Amino acid sequence: MTATITANRLAPAPATQSREDFVARFGDIYEHSPWIAQRAWDKGLSEDHSDPLVLAEAMAQELWGATEEEQMGVICAHPDLAGKAALAGELTDDSNKEQAGVGLDQCTPEELARFEQLNNAYKDRFQFPFIMAVKGSNRFLILDAFEVRLKNSIEEERKTAIEQINKIARLRLVDRAQ
Repeated sequence: MTATITANRLAPAPATQSREDFVARFGDIYEHSPWIAQRAWDKGLSEDHSDPLVLAEAMAQELWGATEEEQMGVICAHPDLAGKAALAGELTDDSNKEQAGVGLDQCTPEELARFEQLNNAYKDRFQFPFIMAVKGSNRFLILDAFEVRLKNSIEEERKTAIEQINKIARLRLVDRAQ
């Protein structure tokens, strides 16, 4: 079944899809975490969920309502920015487009070394990867954000990671409605 989009609405309407079709279509919105789409579908979808922002909010609520262990699983499923997975070509299609879209695939060797150093420092401090919705940003702003966020508490940063993940999901859903 092919999806067509009219006036920034998801078509076919998510509420008309079977659970299997819905998860096949939206299970990748959250990096390697199809359970979020499953739970959103299980809660029930209406015609309002054809609006990508409404669907994004429903899915975001599933992540906010998840256990800390489940949240950490979603956080840890994200790749490092400009990290080894990107260099090896192992990113999901969405992550690859997002990172390339802000020029992370064009970093100088010095910038890559800086990303590696900051990724390692961040993971050493927080025990999970740095997550940022990079669309509309650039590598310089991302490096600055690393520096600022390394000063946060673990709880602040876990909350920030979830906020950023939900923002990434929202942007992905809006892109699919274009």
